[in-house]
Amino acid sequence: MSAVTATTPLPRRDRAWPFWPVVPLYPYGQRPTLRVEVVKDTVWTLDQFQGIFYVVVPIRMTVVRLEPRGLLVYSPVAPTPECVALVRELEERHGPVKYIVMSTVTGIEHKVFVGPFARRFPQAQVYVTPNQWSFPLNLPLPWLGLPRDRTHLLPQNSAQAPFADQVDYALLPPIDLGLGPFGETACFHRASRTLLLTDAIVAIPPEPPAILQLDPFPLLFHARDTPADAMVDTPENRRQGWQRIALFAFYFRPSTLEVATTSEMLREAKQAPVRSRQYYFGFYPFRWQPDWSQSFQALHNGGQLQVAPILKTLIFNRGPAAVLDWAKAVATWQFERIIPAHLEAPIAATPAQFLEAFEFLRAAATDPPPPLPGADFELLLQIEQLLLSRGIARPRQGIPPAPLSKGGNE
Repeated sequence: MSAVTATTPLPRRDRAWPFWPVVPLYPYGQRPTLRVEVVKDTVWTLDQFQGIFYVVVPIRMTVVRLEPRGLLVYSPVAPTPECVALVRELEERHGPVKYIVMSTVTGIEHKVFVGPFARRFPQAQVYVTPNQWSFPLNLPLPWLGLPRDRTHLLPQNSAQAPFADQVDYALLPPIDLGLGPFGETACFHRASRTLLLTDAIVAIPPEPPAILQLDPFPLLFHARDTPADAMVDTPENRRQGWQRIALFAFYFRPSTLEVATTSEMLREAKQAPVRSRQYYFGFYPFRWQPDWSQSFQALHNGGQLQVAPILKTLIFNRGPAAVLDWAKAVATWQFERIIPAHLEAPIAATPAQFLEAFEFLRAAATDPPPPLPGADFELLLQIEQLLLSRGIARPRQGIPPAPLSKGGNE
């Protein structure tokens, strides 16, 4: 694999994203892009990052080359001048962007970029995962910025898509969450044996992803133990900051984290050596217990494929039978690698390993979600109970326990 980065800092205008107030996430109006060639002259990823309170994670789009000439873009990211230029380079060598796939129903951080990206590539047809919705008002797709004259729903039968001769897809049936459904589209590029996913599967790297290394400030911010600690840029601090960020991102409040009281934060903020806005004026409420790294190692789980904790706790167990049927369909494809829209990519994986990640759905509806430590799931389970008590979420569903049939390659 090869990455494309600038040898000298790009002008701010090249990374500018003026529409950041629509979804106001860090890094706001400046979004660097990292392009990586995954399969030579065939598959590329373009990574950016985003987050809240410097809890930043990669967000990724994937580009695949079609025969005889042309490109398919899966799950666009922000079309900054830098990002568009990187795609234009691919167009010059391999033909125009012909298709753009809006791969999710729920993830606003993915959906918000599809319309602006499509407008930068006006020859491309946009294909949208069915059952789209928006909150608080359920607006039609053109009102969300998608071009009216070239936006289409993905057909239920993937053989009817114009790229069916090279790319298969499987629609996850909508899972009713109360406010609206969850759904996404898995795509399989046959020539490269590459599976494209959005949120369904992740693998958590022990080292900070490459895109986060372009701006290490969030990593170093979270590597500190107190606001008085200096931010020292070392590989160890970058690694520590990333592993703590991962715990935040997946658990919101891991069991090895305590939050300081308001009086403690005020007292410590006065002692902070730097109290600028970038440092949140010296406020740093986090108190990590000495064994926090053990929580990360459990979350990392040896880098294996897994369903993210929030999907395990609040989403996939609302429609386990449909999710398992979808996973089995995906596992019939003979893929060798998986590219999700977040965290590690590409992931060397077989269909059998993919299917194994969904085994937890066979648990009874009342069981805590295995195999991660129950203590780290405490806040997610509290959120689940709150949503259930207010009638916002649907109850868990159970399915009869039985071993999963193996699909695809072993």
